[in-house]
Amino acid sequence: MAQTLDHEIVSIYPFTDAEVDAMMNNSNECVLMWATKDGWPVGVTHAFVWHDGKIWITFAEHRHRAAAIKRDNRVSVNVSSGGYPEARADLPRGAITFKGTGEFFDDESTKKWFYTALSKKLNPNNKAGEEFFFNLLDSPLRTVLAVTPVKKIMYNGAMAGRHMAGTASEDELGERLESDRERMNRARAQRGLEER
Repeated sequence: MAQTLDHEIVSIYPFTDAEVDAMMNNSNECVLMWATKDGWPVGVTHAFVWHDGKIWITFAEHRHRAAAIKRDNRVSVNVSSGGYPEARADLPRGAITFKGTGEFFDDESTKKWFYTALSKKLNPNNKAGEEFFFNLLDSPLRTVLAVTPVKKIMYNGAMAGRHMAGTASEDELGERLESDRERMNRARAQRGLEER
C-alpha cells in the first residue's frame, strides 16, 4: 500500500541517528517515567546527559523512584525539542520516547564525570555557574541512573510539516509501523471506516 498523507499516521516520521544525537545533546530536560508498586505510571522532569548511547540522570537515592526502579528497572524517558535552551532552526523538532532499562551507579568516578558533564551542559559559557552546579550535585545521598534504550518511539515534527506541505518525498519517510498499519485499520473497521 502506498504511503498516505493522513494525520493519524505518524510512525512514518522518524529521526536519523544524527538527528537523535543532535536532539539528545541539545535538549536540557527529559521526563523519566516508571511504575509504582501499585501499577501507577509516574514521570518526573530531569536534566540529563546523553553519553555512549545512554541517558544519564541523577536524583537522591531516598526518592520513591529509586526504590521503584530497583524493583522493576523498566523505564521510559521522553525528550523533546521543547527542552532546547533556545530556539534554533538547525536542530531537529519533535520528540522521542525511549523504552529502556535502568542501572544505578554510586561509584565516585562515575559521579565525577557525570556531574562535570551535566554542569557543563547546563552552564556552557559560565564557569562559575558550572562550578556552583557541580558542588550542588556532589552530595552524599545522590545516585546516578543510566538508562539503556531498547526501543525508540519517534516523531519528527519537521519532516511531518514538510510532508503535509507536500515538500517531503516519499523516499524520506519511514516505514509505517504496526500501530499505523494494522491496529489503526482494525480501529477504523470497528467504526465502519475504510482502510488506509
